[in-house]
Parts: sequence; C-alpha cells; structure tokens
Amino acid sequence: MEHQAPSESAVVLGTLDEILKSAPQLALIEKPGAEGYCIKWLELRGVRHLVIAGADERGVLYGSFALLRKIGAGESIRDLDQRQAPSAPVRWLNLWDVVGVPRAPGVPPSPMRLFGDSVLWENGSARRDLSRLHDFARMLASVGINGCAVSIVNAEPRLLDPNFLPELKRIAGVFRSWGVRIVLPVDFSSPKHIGGLATFDPFDAKAAAWWKSKTDELYAAVPDMAGFVMKADSEGTLGPSAYERTHADAARPIARALKPHGGLLFYRAFVYNHRLDWNDMKADRARAAYDYFHALDGRFDDNVVIQIKNGPIDFQVREPVSPLFGALEKTNQAIELPIIQEYMGGGRLVPWWKDALDFDMRVGDSDTPVKAIVTGRAFRQPVGGFVGVTISSMDPTWTRSHFAQANLYGFGRVAWDPDLGAENVIEEWTRLTFGNDPTTVRTIVDMNLRSWRMYEKYTGPLGLQTLTEITGNHYGVAVEASENNGWGQWHRADADGVGMNRTVATGTGFIGQFSPAVAAMYESLETCPDDLLVFMHHVPYTHKLHSGKTVIQHIYDSHYEGAEAAEEYLRDWRSLAGRVDDQRYREIRASLEYQAGAAELWRDAVAGWFFKTSGIPDAHGRVGRYPSRIEAEAMKLDGYMPQRVIHFETASGETAVRCSAARCSAGFRHEGAPGWHILKVRYFDYAQGAARFRLWVGGQLVDEWAADDTLPTRRAEPDGTSSTRRMISGIALRPGDKIRVEGVPDGTEDAALDYVEVLMD
Repeated sequence: MEHQAPSESAVVLGTLDEILKSAPQLALIEKPGAEGYCIKWLELRGVRHLVIAGADERGVLYGSFALLRKIGAGESIRDLDQRQAPSAPVRWLNLWDVVGVPRAPGVPPSPMRLFGDSVLWENGSARRDLSRLHDFARMLASVGINGCAVSIVNAEPRLLDPNFLPELKRIAGVFRSWGVRIVLPVDFSSPKHIGGLATFDPFDAKAAAWWKSKTDELYAAVPDMAGFVMKADSEGTLGPSAYERTHADAARPIARALKPHGGLLFYRAFVYNHRLDWNDMKADRARAAYDYFHALDGRFDDNVVIQIKNGPIDFQVREPVSPLFGALEKTNQAIELPIIQEYMGGGRLVPWWKDALDFDMRVGDSDTPVKAIVTGRAFRQPVGGFVGVTISSMDPTWTRSHFAQANLYGFGRVAWDPDLGAENVIEEWTRLTFGNDPTTVRTIVDMNLRSWRMYEKYTGPLGLQTLTEITGNHYGVAVEASENNGWGQWHRADADGVGMNRTVATGTGFIGQFSPAVAAMYESLETCPDDLLVFMHHVPYTHKLHSGKTVIQHIYDSHYEGAEAAEEYLRDWRSLAGRVDDQRYREIRASLEYQAGAAELWRDAVAGWFFKTSGIPDAHGRVGRYPSRIEAEAMKLDGYMPQRVIHFETASGETAVRCSAARCSAGFRHEGAPGWHILKVRYFDYAQGAARFRLWVGGQLVDEWAADDTLPTRRAEPDGTSSTRRMISGIALRPGDKIRVEGVPDGTEDAALDYVEVLMD
C-alpha cells in the first residue's frame, strides 16, 4: 500500500506493519493473533478512516470479509471496533470429490458425484475452466477456511503421479489467490503400489526415502501445500497392521518428510475392524478409535494431527462424542465434522456440532469442553482445529440445496469461533442469504434450529443411530440393515428389547473409555440421558424413560412428531410466499415437499418395524393403521405385477407393484365422502431412468410427472431410498369416482408404485 494515509475518508486496508509505516501513531493498536484482524475507526491527520489491519495477509482478507458480513447482515458499522483471531490454525475441508478417469460419452458420473460434478475435476483432470473453482475458493475464504483436501480420503494414486503435477499446480494456484492451501490425501501403501518398492513398512529405509523424495517433488511444484491427510487400516485400506507396526510408527516417516516444508500430516482416527463378529456381545466398533490410539499419546511427531470424528461411530444422527478427545493430552488433535448430509439427509447441522463442541469431557474432573481440546487450549497443543467433510459442486447452490448452504457457512464460522451460538450463526447466514425482512429471518432461523432434532425424531431417537442401510447408500431407511453384519453399527433390537449394552459392568466396556465423571453418568440408567439411552444400554421396550414414557411408545411418538414437524416446515415456508424471490421459493418448497414425504416414509417404516418386532401396539392406535390408504397391490392392475420389497418396512403392506409392460395402470374407486381431497401417490424413483406417471380421476387427467430426481440409490428396484411421494391437492371427489395411476417405464426404471392415500383437503 502507499506509505501515506489518504486525504479523504476511506477504508484503509493492510497488514498492521504496513499501516504503521504510513501512520506510526497507530502503534497503540494491539496486534491480533495469526490470521487475525482489527477493524476500527481512527482519525489520521484529521480525517476519519475505517482501518482493517491484519496480522498478516490472510488477516486482511478475513477482516475485509468480516466488514462485508456486518454490512450484509444489516449491522451498524458507525462505531465499529473489533479485534478477532481464529480459534485454531487449522480450518480445513476434506472434499469427497473424485478425480476419476476420463469418461466415455454417455457414461454416468461416479456414485460419489450424485450431488453434481466437481468444481475441481472433470474427466480425470483439472477443469479447463476453473472460474467456478475461483468462486468456491472465495466462498471458503469468506468464512475463514484456510485449507482444502482436493479429493476423497480414499486416496487416488493419480494425485502422486509426476505427470499429474501440472493439474495440482493449476488447482493450487486458484485456491492460493484466496488464502486457501491444498491438502493431498495419500495412501499409506504408496511406496509399494505407486513407487514400485517391495514394501511399505515404515521401518524400511527405502520406504522412508521414497516418502521424502515424493514429498520434495510435490513441494517443488506446490511450495505452499498444507500437507497430507491419510486414512490407514480403515474399511479395507492398507495400514501399519500389515507389518505389525503402530499408527505412530506409520506416521513417522511421512511426518518427517513433510517437516522441512512446514507440512502437516492429518492422520485419521477412523480406524476399526469392519469384519466384527456379530454374535460376540463384547464386540463394539465404538471402542475402536480409543483402543487403537490412546496408548500412543505422546508418540506422534509434533507435525502430526490426529483427526477424530465427532462421535465414535460415523456421523450418526445421535451418538456421544468420541472418548478419544479426552485421552490424548500430549498429541495434536482435530475434530472431523460432517458438512455433507450423508447420514443426515434432512438436517441442518450447526446445533449438532455445537452440542458436540460444548460437551464437557471432565478430564481430571475439571472443565474440559471438546472445543477447548481441539483448539489446543485444554492441553496446550500447538496445532489443531477443525476438518469439515463436504463436496464441491457445479450446482449454483454448491450443494443442490439452498438450506444446506447453512452447513458450509456454519462450519467456517464455528471453526473460526466455536463459542459462537448456533442461533447467532444461523441468523447471520439467513440475513446474508435471504435479506433482513424480520418475518423471513425469524421463520428461517427457527426452521434451521429445529431441523436436527426433527430429523432425529423421524429417523433414530434415543441413540438408535440413523437407521439406514449402512452397507449401501447411507441414506434411505432400512431398519434391520445395520444388523447381522461386521460393520458394527448395531442396535441389537429383538422381540424383548433394544440397544447396545456398552456398560463396564456387563457390556462392551465402551463407557469406561470416558473420564470417571462422564462414565458414571452413562453407566447408570438413572443418570444416562434419554437421548443416548439405547446407545449405552440394552433395555426392555417397557423400560420407562425420564419422561415417564416407555421406550416403545417414545419410538412411536417421536416418529409421528418428526413427520408432523416436517409437514409444518412446509407450511412455514409457504407463509413466506412473496417474501422470497420466486425461483428460490419454488426450489426450496420442492425440497421441503420431498423431505415431508421422506419423513412420512421413515415414520411408517421405523414404527412399523418396531411394532412387528416387539408386538406392542401404539397406545394411540396409529401404527399399522392407514384407513385412507389404498395399497397398489389391492388395486385393479393392468400390466403391474406385485413384488415384495427387500426390506419389508420400506413399502406399505410390505409389497409394491412394478410395471412389466410398455404402459401399466393401477386403479380403484373412491369410497369415501364427497368433497375436496388431497391425493398422495407413493412411487419409486430410481437413480437410473425417468419413468413417467399420470393421475386420472373420473377419466380426467389431473396430474403428470416424471420420476427424474437424482437420488443416491444404487438399486434398480423399490427400496427405502427410492420411495418418493407426490402430493396433489384440490381434487374434487364423489363416491364411485375412478382414480387411476398410469405408469410408463424408462429403461430399468419400472414405474413402481406403493400406494395412493386419499385425504380430505
């Protein structure tokens, strides 16, 4: 900058050192911490200026965005005097993007890209046009994110290919312009499988030399690379167990190769045996991270950071924080949080993260919140912070969901300052995204803050976890799919009760991994929180919660409450018609309509599964009774054939119908009261194809649509992921009117139907 203060009132930007050259009288300003900034009105030579002084160049950038944030949120800047620095040096993303290989015309993208093509990669190379990546990097900088792993942690060998270095340089150059450093996912077996050595043993000198040579080569191309992230001995990836070495042994040669360049090694603690013996009542995946890592405390090099998922399983809708956070007092650690809604299809996540970050681990029986551990305050570790798992997408919303943007924005803000309140973060995002109309802000903030618990209610309450198909897409409902396998996300529900016994006294001992104060709380049925009861204990369905309800009745009530809350969301959003621009209003309404339909499916599937398993009826007589519903298999069918679904609970009546002809129909006559009605058509929408449907009433076409959503289903058959609802209101019906659904398949998508529900409007 010029070494002279402007003569007219202005916004003055620069590092504090630069500004002091033109205005030495500002020496009284206390320099903020690394990457921090000061924003302050000051008088220089009789002229009032708004000064943004950064501790360094990133601080200037973050201070500029902070000022824009305040203006955008409608806050006054008249007497602004603010000094901030980030809570931790590491605020990174791990992208779930896949580099892939060149794709032939007509070949669909990888299943990992169901949320849209990557802004980084196209056909196995960096995109020719990186302008969208430039916007993505700017967005990350606007919320203080300073590092980004450029592909999925299941490392892709091409990233380390010398011929691929020009692609990395192009990507790094775009990120660099916004203060974001790239991170490379690496595979522990690389010395053998990429380098051609006979071994990848970390004790082998040739393997260590290979890591040094490869790291030097990478830094020659990208000198400001932030480091590596590594997944080892997890879900089939190779690791140090191949040579009976520890994870500290594995990290050492890689960390020492990074050290001269100032690089960090983020070593994921997501290590567990996915071939556990289901019949062994002591087997417990939740124990794994602690069992593998706690004894290694203090044995990692000082540029190694252990990356720990927020909970001991895997981004479940409700699980305790990982006990490993309280067990590594001499080791750098970071918390890994989900931004992408893998298991969390309908939930906004900031309140969830805050719940984990504010949890007190009670190490040494003193206040030890998780946020103090990962920022280094608790144990005085120099490096730590936050890692968010997400995608990049060419979709205009980045995530194919307007509301899901709150997760990415919220991650950056919480990583910058984990003491921020969830409501403050969400309100800030809402004002910046939708403007400052009080009704709009109040409605959207309330919807976001309730979203996580609503999603928990209609998926997996009481610590059941998200009852999805964990060996499949991690998205659609499939209650029993987590049982009878080696992956360890078990709820062990049977005819008598539900839950994992993780007690020290009679169970797996997981609870004993916490500090004595926390362990005592979880061990006792009297003090264990209801919302984690069946994560910690196996209890009879008749066990009474602190609320006074039985476990089984809570499961029923929770799912009906959650589904009703999803419908209420839709009503809340409709109240904003005219207050939000038409395009976003329509798109968000469509996503909320889809979510309400999904919540209804979850309600029926989970409640129905537990009713069938326990044999205990719902006290309110709702479960299994749908008097307004006409099952497709009970209709008059032309070309449709009944078929039982894979998981019985994912279709009403356990059966769907599939079209076995070029065109099929399913019809029935209305036997209810005359008047205006709503028709709900439950059908199945596979990821492949776009079957077409038409709805006829009394010979009149009243609606038509295509099953063309891109859902994360891998099957070309009915299941809990592909089940979708179409709701048509304002239908006049008289007794005897014929209602007919016509389906036209498209390729493997066979226009499958589940039921039609007829309700008074």
